[in-house]
Amino acid sequence: MHSISIAMESLRHFLAQDFPASPGLRHVDVPFPLNDAFDPLAWLGAQVSYPQFYWQQRNGDEELAAFGAVAHFTSLSAAQRFLQDRAASCDTRICGLNAFNPELSQLFLPRLLWLRIGGTATLRLNLSSEHSLLEDAQSARDFLQSLCDAKPITAIAAQIESETHLPAKHEWLKLIATATHAIAQAEFEKVVLARATDLQFDLPVKAIALMAASRRLNLNCYHFCMVFNAHDAFLGSSPERLWRRRGHHLRTEALAGTVASHGDDKLARRFGEWLMNDDKNQRENMLVVEDICQRLQHHTHALEVLPAQIVRLRKVQHLRRCIWTELKNADDVQCLQLLQPTAAVAGLPRQPARAFIQKVEPFDREWYAGSAGYLSSEQSEFCVALRSARVSHSSVRLYAGAGIVSGSEPEEEWQEIENKAAGLRTLLLMD
Repeated sequence: MHSISIAMESLRHFLAQDFPASPGLRHVDVPFPLNDAFDPLAWLGAQVSYPQFYWQQRNGDEELAAFGAVAHFTSLSAAQRFLQDRAASCDTRICGLNAFNPELSQLFLPRLLWLRIGGTATLRLNLSSEHSLLEDAQSARDFLQSLCDAKPITAIAAQIESETHLPAKHEWLKLIATATHAIAQAEFEKVVLARATDLQFDLPVKAIALMAASRRLNLNCYHFCMVFNAHDAFLGSSPERLWRRRGHHLRTEALAGTVASHGDDKLARRFGEWLMNDDKNQRENMLVVEDICQRLQHHTHALEVLPAQIVRLRKVQHLRRCIWTELKNADDVQCLQLLQPTAAVAGLPRQPARAFIQKVEPFDREWYAGSAGYLSSEQSEFCVALRSARVSHSSVRLYAGAGIVSGSEPEEEWQEIENKAAGLRTLLLMD
C-alpha cells in the first residue's frame, strides 16, 4: 500500500472521533514514509481544491505542498494575529505569498499540508472554526472524499503565438537613461527596474508542469507555485532568501550583481571571477548590504556580514553576502516591514526608488518581487519572488529586473534581464 493511502486512512480514523460543537483550532500529523515514488507536486496538480501552494527550500532540505483553506489572510499581520489569538501550536504553518506591496498578501491555513524536512515527511490535517469544530470535521471528511490520486505531470505542449515586452527595448533604453540621470541628480542611489514579457500560447499552460520543469533544471533555487484557481497561478524559481527565522535567530542576504553563466565550467568560473572583481557590481551589492544592516540595526543584536560569494545558476551568476543576526523580538510582521522590498528589488533610498518605479514602469508588479513561503510562531522562511511568471489560461507573463546605479549601461542592463528571464522562458519554448 502506498504512503498516501496509509496516511489518508489515519486521517479518516482521526475524523471519526467526536468533536465539540464549539470554536477551536486543531490538527493531526500522521507519518508519511518516503518509501515510494511520491511526488508532492504531482499530487497537488491532480487536485481540484484551491488554493494550492508548493514550496521547496533552495538546498532541497525542506519541501511542502498545501491545498484547501480553512482560513484565508490578506495580510501577514492578520495571519500572525490569527496564530496568536487562537493560541496555535508553535508549528502551525500558514503559507502563501506577499505582494511587492508588502501590505497585501494571499496566505492561508491549509486543510492538508504535506511537509518534508530532510528525510522525514508528515501529512497534516487542520481543523479550524469560529463556531463549531464538529461542523468543520464534517467538512474535512467531505474534503478527503474529493481527493484525487496523483497523476504524472505531462510536459508543456503549447506553442507560442506572440511575445510582447513591457517596456519594449527602445523604451527600456530610454528608462535606463532617465534613471541614471535621476541618480546623477541625487534623487536616489539605486533603482531596480523590471520588464514584463507577455507570451501568448495556442493552448492553456499548466502551471504545475512549468513548475516541475523549472524545479528539474533551475538548481540552487527556491521553487514556489501558488495556484489560485483552475486557470490562474503565480510561480517561480528564485535564488534569493528574504529571511529565515528560527526562534529569534535571523538569516537574510544581499543578492545583487549579475553576470551570465555558462555550461562550460571554465568559462563560468572566468565570468564569476570577473563579477567578484567588478567595481560596479560590488558597489551595487554593498549598497544592498548597507541598507539591510541599517534597517535591522535597531531591532537586532550584533550583525554579522559574511564574505562575498558567487552563486552560479543555470543562466546567470550573482554576488551574495549573507547576513546573520539575532532579533530582539521574534516578529514576522516586523521582518516583512524591514526587509521587503529590499534594495535588491526596489532600490534605495526605498521610498524615492519605489516612487520612481510607480511612475515609470508600464505594468503592475503584483506578486513579482514580493515573497513566497510560510510562517509559524516558532519559525518562518520566505524567498524573494524573482525569476517568476503569472499564468492565466493560455497566457504567461514573465518578469525580470535589473539594478540601476551610477555607471549602468542600458544595453548591458537589457542583456541582464534577457538572461534572467531565460530561466523560465527557455522551458516554455522547448520543443
